[in-house]
Amino acid sequence: MDWLEQVGKLRQWARGGVRAPHKPLLLLYALGRFQQDAEGGLRYTAVEADLQRLLTEYGPPNRTTPAYPFHHLTADGVWEVRTDRGAGSPGSGVRDLRETGATGRLAPDLRAALRRDPRLLGRITRLLLDLHFPPSLHGELCEAVGLEPEWARTGLPPAARRRRDPRMRELVLTAYEYRCAFCGYDGRIGAMPVGLEAAHVRWWAFDGPDEVENGLCLCSLHHKLFDRGVLGIGDGRRILVSQRFAGHSPAARDHVTALAGHRVIGPRPGIRPVADAHRDWHTRQVFRGEPRLPGQRAGDGTRVS
Repeated sequence: MDWLEQVGKLRQWARGGVRAPHKPLLLLYALGRFQQDAEGGLRYTAVEADLQRLLTEYGPPNRTTPAYPFHHLTADGVWEVRTDRGAGSPGSGVRDLRETGATGRLAPDLRAALRRDPRLLGRITRLLLDLHFPPSLHGELCEAVGLEPEWARTGLPPAARRRRDPRMRELVLTAYEYRCAFCGYDGRIGAMPVGLEAAHVRWWAFDGPDEVENGLCLCSLHHKLFDRGVLGIGDGRRILVSQRFAGHSPAARDHVTALAGHRVIGPRPGIRPVADAHRDWHTRQVFRGEPRLPGQRAGDGTRVS
């Protein structure tokens, strides 16, 4: 069994670039638990809150339930579910999973393969991260699911899959003249920019091209907040700040909430800004909730004059 191929073919609901990371998140969580206890099972009632938190933090903005991947991942050959009555999942209903004592774990053959080849866990982790999440979230996700980050940094064997364009970062930073499109930060050490990154607007894992029209030069802070859906780009290329963001310190106000309504700093003349199609994808699939009004304080609906 080629487990990398099997994991790379997880069956996911997909339509028009809609994100459905439910199964990858469950599998990452299961790998983290396997790393800690190779024989332990994951009783649904015991892990439901953890899985819901992962979906809320790293899934799409719409409401969802961990019951869906807990049941449906069994169809991919990497996961099994048993209940107090025996083998087999009771279905994707939350009540059924709770009341039958449903317990999931990695499939027996996959567990055996992971024991034979300890490097396989890292390769599967890396594959899941590369296929479904932007690089800025990889380390944070490993910590969230209990995986040692160095396992995810192991190399993958050559595979027939889309490769990133290594020129993307330099093309985007040059286009934006080495300054953050949200705050204008342009720090350097000598001649080298520091703390500036090329952000994909439509994530590479979801067919986002390695092109300047799908990129933004952002500082490290705003790149992370952009990938987490705290920040976005609205009509008129103005910065969106999620109403779900809470921060009351002067730093949170000055570096995040005060950005609401400001115009995005565009690329130099002659270079096209972010394409509307990519901007719209990010707003639908990543940005969280409703945008706050310019001048609105975090945590309430009042505006600062």
